[in-house]
Amino acid sequence: MKSDENEKSIGMTSKKEKFEEWYPEVITKSGFADYSFVSGMIILKPPAYMAWQIISNAVDKEFKKEGIEDAYFPLFIPERFLEKEKEHFVGFEPEVAWVTHAGKSKLEERLAVRPTSETIMYPSFSKWIRSWRDLPLRYNQWNNAVRWEFKHPTPLLRTREFLWCEGHTVFASREEAEKEKDFIMSLWEKILKEYLALPGIPGRKTDNEKFAGAVASYSIEHIMPDGYVIQGPDFHNDGQNFSKAFDIKFLDKDGKTKYAWQNTFAISTRELGVMVAVHSDDKGLVLPPKIAYIQVVIVPIIAKGKEEKIMEFAKKVNAILGEKFRVKLDDREGYTPGFKFNEWELRGVPLRIEIGQKEVEKESVVFARRDTGAKAEASLRDLVEKVDIILDDIQKNLYNRASDLMKGMIHNVDTYEEFKHALKTKKGILHAPWCGNPECEEKIKEETGAKTSNIPFDQSDLHGKCIYCGKEAKYMVNFAKSY
Repeated sequence: MKSDENEKSIGMTSKKEKFEEWYPEVITKSGFADYSFVSGMIILKPPAYMAWQIISNAVDKEFKKEGIEDAYFPLFIPERFLEKEKEHFVGFEPEVAWVTHAGKSKLEERLAVRPTSETIMYPSFSKWIRSWRDLPLRYNQWNNAVRWEFKHPTPLLRTREFLWCEGHTVFASREEAEKEKDFIMSLWEKILKEYLALPGIPGRKTDNEKFAGAVASYSIEHIMPDGYVIQGPDFHNDGQNFSKAFDIKFLDKDGKTKYAWQNTFAISTRELGVMVAVHSDDKGLVLPPKIAYIQVVIVPIIAKGKEEKIMEFAKKVNAILGEKFRVKLDDREGYTPGFKFNEWELRGVPLRIEIGQKEVEKESVVFARRDTGAKAEASLRDLVEKVDIILDDIQKNLYNRASDLMKGMIHNVDTYEEFKHALKTKKGILHAPWCGNPECEEKIKEETGAKTSNIPFDQSDLHGKCIYCGKEAKYMVNFAKSY
């Protein structure tokens, strides 16, 4: 006999009405991630960590094809290194966690806990690079970083420790360095779409919003269900800023000593948070099949006196699907099928298979999709093919649904009055003409709280006058409130 504890309902806050409460609930109640005992630092439970492994493996495979190699540099950075590039140091100083003691002994020099690795990598680059023959040097790190500036961390979206890749590349010419942007930005779009089922808006950051120390920054921006914008994966053209600060020089083919040209780029576990926020619902987690910890769950519906036959058939289905998919047979006793249905919906399993006495007699199964709730039937002989088709369709449907949501949250405004009104009445991005003057950008942020997200690559709709000063517009820019 099942206990009341086993059958208790796991209530969820409404996503639409209280997103800020719903989001951490769905993260933790689903078993995807959890809070740790260190403020702002999150535990990635197996479903979240495996999703990150799948993403990182997919990225790494493409890096290797392109000639980008893996390396690893220390977690701690001497203070004198961090201060070498002034703009970079000023940009990260509020976020840095410092190590000052080892045991009871005070260190002679403070060590920064890695907020990003430019300043620990580039002294070595300076030592290793001597000639044009040493270039290009293209390294990537899979590691963790720590940034401590914020007061209200949000699981996965803004955490004090996160996992990411750090691409750091060095070239002999500006043209070679700038060419890398197209490969990296295209790769980010591919990973977001094919694995996370996430759309985004690619574009260039304004000078006010670019990475500290970069010449130009490029990003893919996401619109969250609450209308706020959050930055996704990025690429930074660092020009010669760091090579001059860290003396990364080489003897070129013409016999002249020159400073190198550099890029940096990254994708992080923040994308897992965006994925959860965009796809999930009031029943719990919704996971794209490509990165789901369990892709298919099998729930036997036991009939009295038929237990053995139903379980035997369920095990057969499990064995057939287990050769190609990540499958779980829920054979727990003491729980009703309804409870199991709710639990696996909460955990975000893309496809549920129900097997009762009728299915055993017909040698078939009933499918239930997590994304739409739609049910269908399939015979045992068509099982693998049908599951393959359905999972692929779920992946595409999640992307299309997220894309429609994003498009519906981009609002065109042509005047400052329209801008201010839309900011109060609508959620999402305000797409507006801008003159390119940082002063107008700063004034808009100061007066409304909205800042530039990015300048979309697609400028085909450029028109009109700057919404703030009335001068001829140079760009169409996305403004929004952000995390």
